[in-house]
Amino acid sequence: MISRRDFLQIGMAASSFVGAGGLGNWSRLAAQQRLTQDQLLQFEAFGNVTLIHVTDIHAQMVPIFYREPSVNIGVGANRGLVPHLTGADFRKFYGIADGGHSHYALSSDDFSALARAYGKVGGLDRVATVVNAIHADRPDAILLDGGDTWHGSYTCHQTAGQDMVNVMNALKPDAMTFHWEFTLGSARVMELVSRLPYAALAQNVFDAEWDEPSDLFQPYRMFERGGAQIAVIGQAFPYTPIANPAWMFPEYAFGLRLERMQRLVEEVRAAGAACVVLLSHNGFDVDKKMAGQVSGLDVILSGHTHDALPEPVLVGQTIILASGSNGKFVTRVDLDVRDGRVMGYRTRLIPILSDVIAPDAAMAALIARQRAPYMAQLTEVVGEAGSLLFRRGSFNGSWDDLICDALLSWHDAEIALSPGVRWGPSLLPGQQITREDIWNVTAMSYGATYRTEMSGETLSMLLEDVADNIFNPDPYYQQGGDMVRTGGLSYRIDLSQPPGHRITDMRLLASGERIDPSRSYAVAGWASVSEGADGPPIWDVVERHVREQGTVMVPPRDHVRVILR
Repeated sequence: MISRRDFLQIGMAASSFVGAGGLGNWSRLAAQQRLTQDQLLQFEAFGNVTLIHVTDIHAQMVPIFYREPSVNIGVGANRGLVPHLTGADFRKFYGIADGGHSHYALSSDDFSALARAYGKVGGLDRVATVVNAIHADRPDAILLDGGDTWHGSYTCHQTAGQDMVNVMNALKPDAMTFHWEFTLGSARVMELVSRLPYAALAQNVFDAEWDEPSDLFQPYRMFERGGAQIAVIGQAFPYTPIANPAWMFPEYAFGLRLERMQRLVEEVRAAGAACVVLLSHNGFDVDKKMAGQVSGLDVILSGHTHDALPEPVLVGQTIILASGSNGKFVTRVDLDVRDGRVMGYRTRLIPILSDVIAPDAAMAALIARQRAPYMAQLTEVVGEAGSLLFRRGSFNGSWDDLICDALLSWHDAEIALSPGVRWGPSLLPGQQITREDIWNVTAMSYGATYRTEMSGETLSMLLEDVADNIFNPDPYYQQGGDMVRTGGLSYRIDLSQPPGHRITDMRLLASGERIDPSRSYAVAGWASVSEGADGPPIWDVVERHVREQGTVMVPPRDHVRVILR
């Protein structure tokens, strides 16, 4: 049986495309001709210190399609504020013209057509080109990796993260922090981190038994750049044991640890730091609240929530920047640091348009070597996308619907549950679905599926628990990802209601029958955070379903009715 805690944690927790329809090749060529690499990288150097930020790469080494969310609900004080604006509202807020490359990179409207015009995004060989160009301009720029790096692909799973470690070592970051990396297991994390040629930063990771800072991670690292001392403090995801299986890393305790953060800021200031940078995997709203409570932070480089913002958000004197996910963006931050303080800044969120930015030859060769042993498995075609497949959003995306359909079919269940994770590339209509594509949205170290019985009352309570976690007005209690995805079930969620009263009108989709609190229902799911799940892995379940379907059509579904007052 799946426990209440287990269910709560579920909710938190490169071939070229040739297709028909859309804008077609002429528009794609025209879009590319309007852009050059120099234009994307254009930046007027400023000040004396440069930071480069990447985050939430999720082991995506080669170019992909990635659709930004069309629904990103903010609650409490963050309702209606970035990063919780999407689509046309987002473009209006930032003055982004419709139809251009920024529209394509930063919002979801007309995604399929614009994707055909502008092509894929990301690819760490292209990221390397951008990083090298910035280093050519500022040789002592500090490259920082915000974590969720060694997780999320077929090859990363098969090598227990080694492929990404090899590639990132070649990119030469100066420091990184962590989240999903811990799901490799504490022994593997220790093995990899102990060999890193750069700083592993996490001031909030403690020894669970002794409640003392872990010896494996440093709280901060000092860098001398441009004649100034720059302190970089690391913050791993504070709710890792809640969102992921704690039994995989029992040696470690996490948390926000605000008091220690404040003490560290004061410590590095006393040691001569003129600029204090927080390399964070808190999530954007948590970082905003922390910026208002911890004094002395100059820059927060935010990760975890996969937000991509073209301008920093200012909280007091702290600037917060968000650099997207899946290798789709690189952020450059130039700082004027003098007289013991930050006097000014200039930033640029650089979209990695892979048809515009040339690949770095050495990095491309290294990536090819990591993938070579697995190419037959990666490239095997198992079906075709008849409609757009995407994940990101506060509620189900079409990839999630497909996964839930596969669970319902395999386990002969009435209801399916899938974790509200944010990672996973998109596929365009007409694009072949390969084994790699399926693993890109399912690869994790606890991917076993399960089938259990659950009463309607328990199901309602568990959905309420997850909703309170995801939509709690206090960001410090938002301890996971997006809302748990459901299949075979419709419901109404009123975000203005108090905990325990948000979820109503639960029904079976197949019959329209109301969920009976006293009846038992067959529920299938995956990514159980409890030990002992022994069903087939989710990637096998989804692959069989796709093969049976051939061409997969996932029409838009409105089985979750969201009420905002």
